[in-house]
Amino acid sequence: MEQFLGDSEDEDGGGIPLQRDSTARALRKGWDKAELLPPDGETQAFEAEASYDLFIKILKILAYLISFGLTLAGAVVSKGILLLMTSQLKVGRQVPFCNGKKRNLEARIEILERIVWSWAILFAFAFPEILTFFRSLRIWMFKQTHRPTLLQFFIPVFFQTCHSLGLSLLVYIILPSMDVVRGAMFTNSLSLVPALFSLLSRRRVSESDNWLILSGMDGLSMVLMIAGLSVWAISKEGTEAWVLPLAALLVSAGWWENYVERGAIFKPMRFLGKLELTHNRYQTYLFLSLWKIVVFFGGLCLSFWVSGDNPSILFSDFYDSFYRHPIRFSEVRPLISNDSLPMITGDELYEQEHEGRSSPAAVHYAIVLQVLTALLAYLSGKFACKIGIQSFSFALALSLSVPDLFPGYLFWDCPKGSFVQNFLIDQHGWVWVLWILAHAWTSIHVWSPKFKRLELGEILFVEPMYSSLLVDQSLLLNRRRIELPIYSNGEEEEEEENVKAYKELRSAEDPSLLEEDNIPKIYACATMWHEIKSEMKEMLKSVFRMDEDQAARRIGRKYFAVMDPDYYELETHIFFDDAFTKKSNAVNVYVKDLVESLEDAGNQVHETEIHLAPPKKFPTPYGGRLEWTLPGGTKLFVHLKDKTLIRHKKRWSQVMYMYYLLGHRLLEREIPVSRKERLAENTFILALDGDIDFKPGAVHLLVDLMRKNKNLGAACGRIHPIGSGLMVWYQKFEYAIGHWFQKATEHVIGCVLCSPGCFSLFRGKALLDKNVMAKYTTTATEPRHYVQYDQGEDRWLCTLLLQQGYRVEYSAASDALTHCPEQFGEFFTQRRRWVPSTMANIFDLLQDYKRTIRTNPDISYPYVGYQMMLMVGSILGPGTIFLMLIGAFNAAFRIPNFDCFLWNIVPVALFIFVCFFTESDTQLMVAQILSAGYALIMVAVVVALLMQIQDDGILAPSSLFLFLVAGSFVIAGILHPLEFDCLPHGLVYYITIPSMYLLLIIYSLMNLHVVSWGTREVVEEETPDKVVAVEIKEEQKNNGLLGFLNSKSGGKKEGSFELSFAGLFKLMCCTKPVEEKYELVQIASSLTDISKRLDSMERPSGSMLGEQRRFSSAAGLRMAESPFFQTIEEETVEEFEDKDSLHSEHPKILEQVEKRNYLVNPEWIDDPDLKDGQVDFLTGQELTFWREMMDKYLLPLMKDAKKEMKDTEELIELRNKSIFFFFMVNAVFVVAIFLLQNQKETIYITWPLGSTYNMTYSGGTLIYLQENSLHLEPIGVMFVGVFAIILSIQFICMLIHRFGTFSHILASTLIDFCSRDVEVVAKDMAFEKEGLAIIRTLQKLKKGQGEGKGRKSRTTVGDVARRKTIQALEERNQELHQRPANIETAFNLAFKELAQSPDKQDKLFRGEREARVTFQQLARRRSTLVDRRTSTMGERMRGSVGERSNSEERQRQGPTFTNPIFRMEEP
Repeated sequence: MEQFLGDSEDEDGGGIPLQRDSTARALRKGWDKAELLPPDGETQAFEAEASYDLFIKILKILAYLISFGLTLAGAVVSKGILLLMTSQLKVGRQVPFCNGKKRNLEARIEILERIVWSWAILFAFAFPEILTFFRSLRIWMFKQTHRPTLLQFFIPVFFQTCHSLGLSLLVYIILPSMDVVRGAMFTNSLSLVPALFSLLSRRRVSESDNWLILSGMDGLSMVLMIAGLSVWAISKEGTEAWVLPLAALLVSAGWWENYVERGAIFKPMRFLGKLELTHNRYQTYLFLSLWKIVVFFGGLCLSFWVSGDNPSILFSDFYDSFYRHPIRFSEVRPLISNDSLPMITGDELYEQEHEGRSSPAAVHYAIVLQVLTALLAYLSGKFACKIGIQSFSFALALSLSVPDLFPGYLFWDCPKGSFVQNFLIDQHGWVWVLWILAHAWTSIHVWSPKFKRLELGEILFVEPMYSSLLVDQSLLLNRRRIELPIYSNGEEEEEEENVKAYKELRSAEDPSLLEEDNIPKIYACATMWHEIKSEMKEMLKSVFRMDEDQAARRIGRKYFAVMDPDYYELETHIFFDDAFTKKSNAVNVYVKDLVESLEDAGNQVHETEIHLAPPKKFPTPYGGRLEWTLPGGTKLFVHLKDKTLIRHKKRWSQVMYMYYLLGHRLLEREIPVSRKERLAENTFILALDGDIDFKPGAVHLLVDLMRKNKNLGAACGRIHPIGSGLMVWYQKFEYAIGHWFQKATEHVIGCVLCSPGCFSLFRGKALLDKNVMAKYTTTATEPRHYVQYDQGEDRWLCTLLLQQGYRVEYSAASDALTHCPEQFGEFFTQRRRWVPSTMANIFDLLQDYKRTIRTNPDISYPYVGYQMMLMVGSILGPGTIFLMLIGAFNAAFRIPNFDCFLWNIVPVALFIFVCFFTESDTQLMVAQILSAGYALIMVAVVVALLMQIQDDGILAPSSLFLFLVAGSFVIAGILHPLEFDCLPHGLVYYITIPSMYLLLIIYSLMNLHVVSWGTREVVEEETPDKVVAVEIKEEQKNNGLLGFLNSKSGGKKEGSFELSFAGLFKLMCCTKPVEEKYELVQIASSLTDISKRLDSMERPSGSMLGEQRRFSSAAGLRMAESPFFQTIEEETVEEFEDKDSLHSEHPKILEQVEKRNYLVNPEWIDDPDLKDGQVDFLTGQELTFWREMMDKYLLPLMKDAKKEMKDTEELIELRNKSIFFFFMVNAVFVVAIFLLQNQKETIYITWPLGSTYNMTYSGGTLIYLQENSLHLEPIGVMFVGVFAIILSIQFICMLIHRFGTFSHILASTLIDFCSRDVEVVAKDMAFEKEGLAIIRTLQKLKKGQGEGKGRKSRTTVGDVARRKTIQALEERNQELHQRPANIETAFNLAFKELAQSPDKQDKLFRGEREARVTFQQLARRRSTLVDRRTSTMGERMRGSVGERSNSEERQRQGPTFTNPIFRMEEP
């Protein structure tokens, strides 16, 4: 332990210095010891997260228990029902009849009973095959599958045909001839083919494996099965003697695929292993699932033919067998029942015939129970495998109590006699023990699964479904032994090339490098512009959380060799648009806010005061770069973009970081192409907005999706809008139902169409693919491009990924918070961009749907049809809302339909007129007024709906539709308990429906030609303290004295005239009165300018590179070696040597000499708000990259008045066409529905539900009965029906996706059921999580008071009088001075202190034995690693010393000739 504590930092690189400014770490002044503590928000958030984790752990424990119980019960009951069914098939069998009376009755099995139970077994067998057919049909329709070759089709057909035929022989011939005990034993002999194929496929992997022993076990298991079958076959007579082993062989052939390998020694096995059936399996099973039913039915007919019955009776007596039919009973009793008479012998007994009726419900119960229990066992077993709790077994219960739902004449055929005589000797029970051992070895792989979270069903199990008759065997033998990856292309040749390249790479490169290449590398890239400080702080807090999480995982990996499956590498980049002021090269106020917010965000996350080292500053071709090292050791880069040098706006920032991180940092690396391929696959870009707030767990869930599916190009999380006000409430509900239904449906039946750029994970390989990143750089040249490319860049990027065949998914458990518009105008402006861009991108995808379907396996014709229905609904949305308003007016105010039409057309026409002829502000004002009016009307509509429900009844279409929509929302809210509070906001959503689905659509279309973003477009207020020196950009137009004197004028002000002399003094003459406040501002600005110029004149001459600025040594070397900087320096020195002469003769040229160079000493570097950090420079390679990339893609777009006018005209033309199309389509729809509503008495569809009746009586006699039904217009019914279908699809998909999310959460949760010893804990996966929890505790920068589990750093209420304030301040000041500068150093110190103090261990791990054991194991691991490293270093040192002494000895002895490879040389 001492060895570790003393050498940890030296041997592992030590900590990363974060604080270089000694003054910042010094003790505070005596008068400045009062402190401002960070808020409690982070602590409360983590407490809430801890409660949530506890709740999830409880659910995980319940999942363990429930899945185990369901799997066990389902397997046992289904097998028991099967044996009950087969017991009824024995010809001539007589069974006792239980009637509750003391009468000795026996029932004989008639032919009708055999028929009905034979059909029952067939139905039980067919049920999973029908499920397989529909699953294959769904995947064939909604996914892209490959057509199988002839071999890929016929080989599975052959083996599954054998399997189905063997099952029919087993259940119709073998099992009826056995009692249930022998039948249950015989089911353990059905793994003969798997044992044989496992033996033939076994190969030596390495020299150290136990290949010979494993092969011997495979052979032994096969021998045991054959021996047992032989013994049982010999004991049989007639047909059963040869059918018994044949059935066992044929049944076991169904699980052949799981036991063949691609690298098998024997060529036939290797051939079968290379068939690659994964991608074409479902097309094969479209035929094979139905064919297996046909084959099984053929076996049923064969069994009747073998027993001497005509198979045609299966059809002729089908109806009678499933209904009540006669059952004959025989009562056996003696002739004379007098106790005084002698004993009556058996020959003197007689039988009395009775007749009863069968119970058809018994067969129904048996079928349903067998099918459901088998399905339950399959689903619960599959669920357990997916979430990583595959620790269950299938027990076979051989004696079950007869359920009460079966009549008294149904029995299992049980053995009779003593257990030893009957079971062990007569029935050869000892053979069963051999079969159990052989079967256990064949299925031993289920006890040691290679656990991966959320594996696909195709990876977990070989076959798409299960066998209902042998559910336990099918689950055990069908569970995949080797978890093969599913290749996206499905081509064997390309897969072979990948394997070959990988092997070559393994032999050519260091294996450790390849291991590192598999580590996910996450580049968190945020785009910023005009975010306020509070929004910036939320994003920065998320970065600090990621930094802290990555540090804990890195420490565990570095110091303790913890193989954390969630380990990743992190780097954060912030791309700041328009980061400089308009008149100079100084950073603007938003950049300064970011720098100020950085440490505040760190203080809140670490719950203590931290001090980061000043950022390293890089002048760059695009503006500048700031680089921080965070407490956890990860890097934070802030790229400052100058819009005069590089193209601005979000899409171009995304292009910037894609090409920089993927193009320059990855593709330009000098490594083999295969390594680049691996790195690109495991490199992810986490796209963020500047106001996002998330936790590391949300990112882990997205990475899990990426690992699960290599075809996944992008993944997004659940976005939660935050803010205050009615507009935020509306968006909360809108976002909720959008994610619950729309995104979930897209995820389940196809692909998510939009992964929002505020929080999404993109795979680097997908972005680098053709027509993705390169096409994303396309500059808009057509009107549609402006809408699709620049207004909805996130959706367009996802469209490009989908068109290239990549999948986009949605994880509901990955939560992120983002600020949303709080004002009506800001919301409408945002949606003015989103609505047209959404339609444009979906239209682009649908327009080329055939090629997309061919390219993307997850997009199918039904999915395209679903999107088309949504598109039609979106286009007809305004007309639908208009008609709804007409009906609402009519129902609420009892106004005739035509008057309602006029009342609604007037405000709509008025708003259209306003949007055509007024500015945006006026449009928004009118929209807000109309929205308020519509909201009041919608309140009246609620009352009208209730009245209509009362009049028409609850079965009316409007009533049912209302209940359907409201019920689906409520159920969805219940299934999302953490988001249930969004449901009350549905009231705001309801009353704003006319505004959002009518006025917003009109506003968006009318402003289609406006391509500016409109949000956050804040004009920066220039004040004297923000104004900086302005560079000369053009020659003075005027010559002569006034031109010279006014050479430095910043521009003429209206109503004034200026005279100045080289900027030293300025005379300003006002030609008209100006405000005194404005004059003071101008005077202050002039004085500031004069002061700066005097300082520059007094500065000693010299090179700009020699100024008193902090440069790093690496920067100096790069500057000295760069030809570009050498040229700048030489020219600068030459110019400054003549500075005095220039000053006296050419003041204008002097100012040009003093002008700064933006790549050497830009003005922003000296900004005190950016702190006094080192100045560094880009490498020549990176500098070249930026210049070339900017020249090709990112140069600012030059303003061309003619082009802008042409683009505006084309955009207006596009707007007019779009408006005309929308207007005509909605007008036709509205007019048609409106006229049909007025003609409901003539053209209508009768609604069959909720009819009322008018009865006319005369004299108490009914003489007339009239039925009154609701009349519905056909088009409206069709439209509402389509909407109901869409809602039903979305609801079902929401349930499916919710179950997947639940599985995802449980799979990411680890549970310890009991304590373990120190030697065992290292082998458990829970050790990694518990060890990381201890590391997180010890690495906290917050020490002293408040540290520890469950403690708070805040003073409790009521102890003010006893509070030692001054002492606490002094201790706090000393603690801040002694605090480690970074997380790694803090961990080393805390671990050393804790390891040396058992008392502190008792205090920290009080009541937590598991944590204490884990800490002891961590200490042992560390000690072992240090000893191993020390031993290795010692051997190297001894080896180097020995080589040196041997060399000296050889030099003394002279040259030697013993080895011919050495040539003689003179000493």
